[in-house]
Amino acid sequence: QVQLVESGGGLVQPGGSLRLSCAASGSIFSINVMDWYRQAPGKERELVVAINRAGATNYVDSVKGRFTISRDNAKNTVYLQMNSLKPEDTAVYYCHADRLTLFRNGIYSTAYDYWGQGTQVTVSS
Repeated sequence: QVQLVESGGGLVQPGGSLRLSCAASGSIFSINVMDWYRQAPGKERELVVAINRAGATNYVDSVKGRFTISRDNAKNTVYLQMNSLKPEDTAVYYCHADRLTLFRNGIYSTAYDYWGQGTQVTVSS
């Protein structure tokens, strides 16, 4: 069983900062891709940024220069540093992990597409 647990959301004023964390637990040997999605009220869920195991990243244009993703492979944890937050960044932020290598009872296997429960980020004065 794999679980993703996010933390760090909250209410912040425009121009402020927040740092989200997402820790994956379970019989995990490695994780290929970890990413952050967000879903604002009345909108579809969108990919914010992805990072692979080697550290290559891909940001949506609207957050480039403001958000920074990082990961700690030893801890199976991904972080999202969000600076210069805008009201339009308000959303539920979801952690996602894909292409996991699991190791259980001496056997390796591949698993796909795990989601965290989401954490609310509200940017408002």
